[in-house]
Formats: sequence, C-alpha cells, structure tokens
Amino acid sequence: MLPLSDTIVAIATPPGEGAIGIIRLSGANAITIAAKIFSKKGLEQQPSHTLHFGKIVSNHTVIDEVVISLFKNPKSYTGEDVVEISCHGSNYILQQVVSVCLQHGARMAQAGEFTLRAFLNGKLDLTQAEAVADLIASQSNTAHRAAMHTLRGGFSEDLKDMREQLITFSALMELELDFSEEDVEFADRTRFYQLIGALTTVTQNLVNSFSLGNVIKNGVSVAIVGKPNAGKSTLLNTLLNEERAIVSDIAGTTRDTIEETLNINGIIFRLIDTAGIREHSKDLIELQGIERSREAMKKADIAVYLFDASVDQLDELKDQQRYFEENNIKYLLAGNKVDARGLEKAHDTYRGIDKQIIFISAKNKENINELKTALYDLVATGDLQQEGTIITNVRHYGALQEVLKSLHDIKSGLDNSVPGDLIALDIRHCLHYLGEITGEITTEDKLDYIFSKFCIGK
Repeated sequence: MLPLSDTIVAIATPPGEGAIGIIRLSGANAITIAAKIFSKKGLEQQPSHTLHFGKIVSNHTVIDEVVISLFKNPKSYTGEDVVEISCHGSNYILQQVVSVCLQHGARMAQAGEFTLRAFLNGKLDLTQAEAVADLIASQSNTAHRAAMHTLRGGFSEDLKDMREQLITFSALMELELDFSEEDVEFADRTRFYQLIGALTTVTQNLVNSFSLGNVIKNGVSVAIVGKPNAGKSTLLNTLLNEERAIVSDIAGTTRDTIEETLNINGIIFRLIDTAGIREHSKDLIELQGIERSREAMKKADIAVYLFDASVDQLDELKDQQRYFEENNIKYLLAGNKVDARGLEKAHDTYRGIDKQIIFISAKNKENINELKTALYDLVATGDLQQEGTIITNVRHYGALQEVLKSLHDIKSGLDNSVPGDLIALDIRHCLHYLGEITGEITTEDKLDYIFSKFCIGK
C-alpha cells in the first residue's frame, strides 16, 4: 500500500498533442507546491473551487501561461487538497510542469492512485471507484449509463440495504445466544424467512444481469467466415459503411484477419474479417491465413458464416452447420449475393437447412439491417434500457455468487430448524462478501490489483 502522507502529481489528460493538457496534484502540500511555481502571490490564501490565471515559472524562466483550479479538502475528488493546472497541450510543456512539481517535493502518482485516495478517504466506495474506470473505458451509451448508475451509488444502495437488513437479524440472533438458557426468540423467523426470499431474488437478478453486463462492457467478437469470394470483405465494408477491407474477385485476397468495431443499438460488436477457408490451397501464406481464420472462429463469441447463395452449396452448408454445433460455436448463417439469384429461389434452394438463413446482398446493401438485428438479438438477453443495476464487473459477479450461496444456506438452515449459532455463521459469511464488493472488507493486495488497472492520472 502506498503512503498517503505525501503529495502526488501526474498528467491527467491522454498522451498526444491537444489544445489543453491538465496536470493534477493531490496531497497535503499540493497548494503549497503550486504556489511556489505560480507567478501570482497568495495562492494558498485563495478559497476553494476558484480559478486563477498566471504563469508557471522555474528559475526565472516562464514555462507556460496556465489556469490553476483549487479544490481544498475535504471537498475534492480525493478528499485531499487538489490542484489542477491547465496548460497548453504540448507534451514538452506538460513534462516540464510535472518536472518542476517533482523538484518542489511532489511524487509521481502510480496507476489509479488518485481514485485509490478517494476510496481510502471515504469519497467513494469500491464499486464507485471501479465505475470510474468503466466510465473512462465506456464506448457506447449503454456502457456509459451502466457505469454512471454505479458511480452515482445505485449499486452501493442496493448492497447497503441488503447489509442493513441482514445485520439487524444477525444482531437479534447473536442476542438469542446470550439468553440461550432462557429459550427466548428475538428474531422473528417468519419475517426473516421472507427477508431471505426477497434478498435471494434481488441477488439472483444481479447475478443474472452479468451476462448482459459483460456484453455491454466488453463488446461481442464476431468472426465473419466463409469460403473465398463469398463476399466477407464486402460485408465488412458495408457494415462499417466505409472501404476498410480490400475487395477483389481474386480468391484469397484477404490473407490476415482485419478487426473493426460496430455499434448496434448500444452494443459494441468487434467484427473480424477472416481469410477465406478452403481445403486445397497450396499457397503457404494463404494457408496461414486460413489457420488464423479457424482460430478466430473458435475464439469469437459469434461466427457469421457467409456463403454464396447464387449457387447451390446446400451439402457444404449442412457440413459447416454440423461443425459449428459439434464445437459449440454460436453462429448465424448469411446467404450473400441473393441479388444474382432472387430471394425466392434462394429460399427454395436452402429450404433443407433447419436454421434461419438471413439472405443479403452485401454489394447492394440489401437486408443488412436484418443481419444487424439478428446479431443484436443473439446477445441482447436483457433490457438494455433498464435503469437498475447491471453487473459488469467479474469481481462483483464472483462475490454475488458467494452471497447467493450463503442465502441458500441460511434458507436451508431455517427449513431444517438449524440452531441459531450456525445460521448466524452463514449470515456473517454473507455479510463478508457483501462487504468485499463495496470495500468495507478488503486487503491491501486486492486494492493494489484493482487500482493498478486504472490510468496514471486517475
């Protein structure tokens, strides 16, 4: 665990050139250090939440004209004195300002250290702190909304309510143990039974939301696979609405996988255009591309098998379908070039396939929305517009599974009239994992791991 008594500094804006760059200082000496390098006097006497224009000066040399923002403890992000220095976005200028801060006693912040201090100073609980990283990484409206719900304390309130109700009954059961010889009952077993049922339902819903949350947070990988000249690259370009992949009538043009992202109704799909799969190529480079295609297909969340619907490939399509099902690969079948044959004839030719085929023309952009809808429906197993908590964090998911197990144990104990001391043990186990989620119960190693995944300036 890092010391909290010193003052840390870091660049808070992304690498690269920009109009503005921000350096953040946090700690007991943040304002003092800023005052030593700021051209205007009296910075330490200025009130919190104020802006000040001036120059950053080192050894009588002006580094930049800046705006300094003051946030005095405890009304700051970290709960400490915080100074944000807004400079021009030159990387050289930013590094020079950081260097001057280091010369006057600051220390370089480590990854996530600002948010770690916010957590340790009680400004955020652990779920909210992790939501900061999710918010920064969000690439869609649904990911943004899920992170904001947790950051605002929605998930924390759910857990707090569960903990408070369990603690109340746990205290009553512990009290019964003190009066065990008098055979008194302080905890109403009927109400407690109802509470366990209600908490089990809430916890199960949270656990069930993880499959949707994982899709929202991490997106869905989609491998576009098929024989050479099926139109895979054309389909990728059509879905992206740009010429991303090279399109040619020459078989085997795509030699390696190409990956791009597509947002469909708030879910990010990572589209992977692969080399055409055929069995008898003698081109060593093409063979390597085919092998990579097979690996991409196995690793992807969904495989879109694209075939040329303008010719009869019924037997080959059945073989491919059998391969997907034997290898437990989630897949869609898309028949391309339907414009060359006609939709009705295509339906007649492939009537023997027992899975829906989406017939498209990638070149003419026909039925592309139907394909997008099918992709979305294959993964959107929950309500993306819901305002409640959606679990997106695997750590929360694991802890909630332990909570659910403890609740089942408590219910089983009540069903079988287990002594109160054993039920109280299950309640404490349940409370332990609820506390792990919010950070009320944690270890230094776990905190170091969680915050090491943040960016430096956050």
